[in-house]
Order: sequence, then C-alpha cells, then structure tokens
Amino acid sequence: MGLGILLSLSGCSHDYSILSPAAPGARSVTTVWWGMLIGFSAVMLAVVVLWLLAIRRPPTDLPAKVVRKHQRRWLLWGGLALPVSAMALVLAYGIPAGQRMLPLGTGNGDALRVNVTARQWQWDVYYPDSGIRLEDELHLPAGEAVDVYLTSVDVIHSFWVPRLGGKLDMLPGRTNVLRLEPDTPGRYRGQCAEFCGLGHAHMKFSVVVHSPDAFRAWQQQERMDD
Repeated sequence: MGLGILLSLSGCSHDYSILSPAAPGARSVTTVWWGMLIGFSAVMLAVVVLWLLAIRRPPTDLPAKVVRKHQRRWLLWGGLALPVSAMALVLAYGIPAGQRMLPLGTGNGDALRVNVTARQWQWDVYYPDSGIRLEDELHLPAGEAVDVYLTSVDVIHSFWVPRLGGKLDMLPGRTNVLRLEPDTPGRYRGQCAEFCGLGHAHMKFSVVVHSPDAFRAWQQQERMDD
C-alpha cells in the first residue's frame, strides 16, 4: 500500500498532471479534483468508522418499531441526503469550472482562433488569421484567450493538455470549441485522450506558450519562412 501511495505521488509534477496547472481553466479543474478527493475521502472514512463501530457493538434486543425507525433514518440520511448533497456540491463547483473553458467572450476583443484537426495519428494545426500551418504543435500567447476549434476527419479523438485545461472530444463532421488562456510561458504536452486505434498511445502534441511579444515575432517569422 505504501508503495502504491509513493507511485501515485510521484506523478503529481508530471507534464500530464492536472496538479500543476498553468491556466485559469486548468486551475478550476484542479480545485474540483481536490474538493472531490477530500470530500469523498471524508465520506469513506466516516463509513469505515461506522462499520467498525457496528461490528464491535454488542447485539441488543430492540422493539421492531424502533428498528424500523432507525432503518428509515439511515436510509434517509445515508441513502438520500448524503448522495444528493455530494452531487449538488460537485455541480456547484464543476459547472462554473466548465464555463471557464467555453468561448463566452473575452472583454478585450476577439480571442485568437486556432483550428485543430485530428486524424490517425496526427494533429493538423491552422491559424486562419495568419495562414500558418503546423503539425503536432501549437504556439499560443501567454495571458490571452485562445479559442481552439476542434474536429476530426476519421474517428473520435480527444484534445487534452492537462496543465492548460480540460479535455474535449473531436468528432467527425462536428466542430467543438475549447477556450485556453495560458498564463505562463513554456512548453506543455498534449495527448489524444480517446482510444482511436493502434497508434493512439503515440498521438501526442506540444503546446509552446510565448510571451505576447515573442508570439508576434514567431508569427512574423513563420510568415517569412512560408
């Protein structure tokens, strides 16, 4: 058991770990994850404690009426109130977290648009405003909103950069939009998160986040190279 805990903790700072967020959307996901872990761990601990108390408690001869009353009480609080409260709390935090990853306006003009098309087993990246085309790599500006338009040409894929936001499916014949707002320059790793065939494990991509000025310079250089 101790080895399992150590192995689990060793992945907390990995490139694919949601516990090292570098964007508001990813931080929202991390907050929900920690809340669920702590809350449901507390529920599990309470259940284990009650179970231990129950098996150690000596039997008693209670009237049937009292027994039924206790059963109804446990059913009401443990079988109804607890699950409903838990689901309400998850939704209360989860829905706003999901909203932050939707293209709902920036307040500072239009967001940068990037089109990403998935295929077995490759990512085609296109910047409509500049005409830049890339393969298996995105370049984004830090501190600015980016709307990533996602689609697929063959099977269902899923776009996921754990440190920048949640994952979103890419469906043939349909376009989904994911809002990313990276705030820390650096290189981040992405992965197809939906099994899509024999090459699924190797369907990876990189996201390079530049400072705003460096991003403009990169765009200019790419246009000159083309």
